[in-house]
Amino acid sequence: MAASKPVEPQSGTGLPRWQLALLIGTPIVLGAGAVYLWNRRRTKERKGTGERKTPEGSASPVQGQDGGARSPLDRAQAAKNKGNKYFKATKYENAIQCYTEAIALCPTEQKSDLSTFYQNRAAAYEQQMKWTEVVQDCSKAVELNPRYIKALFRRAKALEKLDNKKECLEDVTAVCILEAFQNQQSMLLADKVLKQLGKEKAKEKYKNREPMMPSPQFIKSYFSSFTDDIISQPLQKGEKKDEDKDKEGEAAEVTESSGYLKAKQYMEEENYDKIISECTKEIESGGRYTAEALLLRATFYLLIGNATAAQPDLDRVINMQEANVKLRANALIKRGSMYMQQQQPLLSTQDFNMAAEIDTRNPDVYHHRGQLKILLDQVDEAVGDFDECILLRPDSALAQAQKCFALYRQAYTGNNPSQVQTAMDGFEDVIKRFPKCAEGYALYAQALTDQQQFGKADEMYDKCIELEPDNATTYVHKGGNLDKAIEMFNKAINLAKSEMEMAHLYSLCDAAYAQTEVARKYGLKPPTL
Repeated sequence: MAASKPVEPQSGTGLPRWQLALLIGTPIVLGAGAVYLWNRRRTKERKGTGERKTPEGSASPVQGQDGGARSPLDRAQAAKNKGNKYFKATKYENAIQCYTEAIALCPTEQKSDLSTFYQNRAAAYEQQMKWTEVVQDCSKAVELNPRYIKALFRRAKALEKLDNKKECLEDVTAVCILEAFQNQQSMLLADKVLKQLGKEKAKEKYKNREPMMPSPQFIKSYFSSFTDDIISQPLQKGEKKDEDKDKEGEAAEVTESSGYLKAKQYMEEENYDKIISECTKEIESGGRYTAEALLLRATFYLLIGNATAAQPDLDRVINMQEANVKLRANALIKRGSMYMQQQQPLLSTQDFNMAAEIDTRNPDVYHHRGQLKILLDQVDEAVGDFDECILLRPDSALAQAQKCFALYRQAYTGNNPSQVQTAMDGFEDVIKRFPKCAEGYALYAQALTDQQQFGKADEMYDKCIELEPDNATTYVHKGGNLDKAIEMFNKAINLAKSEMEMAHLYSLCDAAYAQTEVARKYGLKPPTL
């Protein structure tokens, strides 16, 4: 049965593509999804579930021309039709015998008919769960008819049963492209296989990985997603040296800077590899900046992908009732975001709500909680949080861009053309006011793609790439240079902050690679190029 509304492809995280679009360039949310990359068209209706269980052809008898003797092809068609009757009666062994007869009778030059007979026999083998025979017959069918969608999809399913995920992915990718991404059944299989491949590859690589510090650009982008964060602020004049006072209030001897202040100095110098060790010195000495050092160390543990080490530090800061409320709120945001990555929405929600309770005028709380609400598909509440963030911090470019996208999705899913146009106008305002905000261009491009304004969408993607040339996701969504996207994803995989994120990146990379292979093999091009 055809779907009444567009069915958005799901990612490995279970997120529709529009929600994943919101994650582009958002450093605190280090996730992505296994979404096919050429699906830039938005249709009003899917072409149904794409069930391909029955064999092809009629079950009625075939007559010879002019009532005379039947040709070999006619006899082959008759055998096939007889096989179809057996198939419908679930007599699969009899059906296989008839299809085998049809194959033997069919002239070799009748490639289209012969491919159908092989595909029909594969369908019968499929019912008997003889997966090797299914693959063999479908391969014969595809040899004779390289773009035979039924045979490709049936072979993909059999390859999955045989645990041959790589070749399964290639076949189902070809099917998705040949069907212009209109069949939910094939897209779901593709997504399932991508998710499995990503998990398997990530599990193996992540356990053997060496912690790696992200690029300075990524670290700066990460910290720029916070506007009320003490530990990311530059050193003040009085902090260049740690000038403690003794109990009588007299100036103590000026000592070397504390471990935390040294760590802050290293941050300014972009010497990030030394920060964790300097913070540890501050913490072990019980210095005056213990809370700050714990939060900074936890932050860099998160950046190198060691959430296990980060959590105890965040817990300590959160439970320090005497600590600066800004530090505690920031720790709650980061722990909440960590839970969000770990797909623990209840714990994440609790942390964001607690942060809002203890620091009611912190724009970062509302910005990051808004992202969580988007991921939970609570768009109205997300808009409210983005509004609160903007009220407190009118120059928050990320919040402005993400609010526009949330409003656009409300209007688009509600089929409200006037509100869609209002949202599109809002994007124009955002990129005009914040021309250096890559996310504004990326999200606007997603909306333009929805509206099938592909030329302008590409302009926005180009702006985004100009600002963030190392962001693989942008190349992927643009869809114009999959080889470049694969290169970027392979770099990003080595910098993944969690096994889950690494699995998502592998899934995206495999999706891109499969499409380039299919394009070369079948001479296909992206439909939007």
